[in-house]
Amino acid sequence: MNTTSTSFIYTTIKSVLFDIIALAFIYFVPAISHLLSLPVYLIEPMRLMLILALVHTTKQNAYIIALSLPLFSFLISAHPVLPKMVLISFELVLNVFLFFALLKKLNNTFLAVLISIITSKLIYYLLKFALLKFAIIDSNLISTPIVFQVIMILIFSSYLFSFYKK
Repeated sequence: MNTTSTSFIYTTIKSVLFDIIALAFIYFVPAISHLLSLPVYLIEPMRLMLILALVHTTKQNAYIIALSLPLFSFLISAHPVLPKMVLISFELVLNVFLFFALLKKLNNTFLAVLISIITSKLIYYLLKFALLKFAIIDSNLISTPIVFQVIMILIFSSYLFSFYKK
């Protein structure tokens, strides 16, 4: 077996194991929240898994995580509702796309992830506002306080900056 195929197999196994752990984490978030009596959603568990995927797996796997976590959550718990699930998937995929596009342009990991998260969130809220106005979804526009979102953006950006390898 040559080095290239060994490396590919290792990367694939690593990505598959990561995906299983990410799906299990998303599956157990409601139980974790209940057991800890803490609103775990404040740490943005899907984005957390996405950031970990960006650092510890491949670009392709980050896209898979962005698409599959909201879908998986919807399939196992009917939460979020279908339109919001599509919106969250779109936001996470956009986050990955913008991160890699900005990384090429800026050559600065911290700025690339910071701007990609903020931009994807702004577009998410713009689209969510439209869904609310057309009565497609029924919820608050902003459910996670902005201060928590800013803190998480800085934590995610710092983590990616510290550990991401091009």
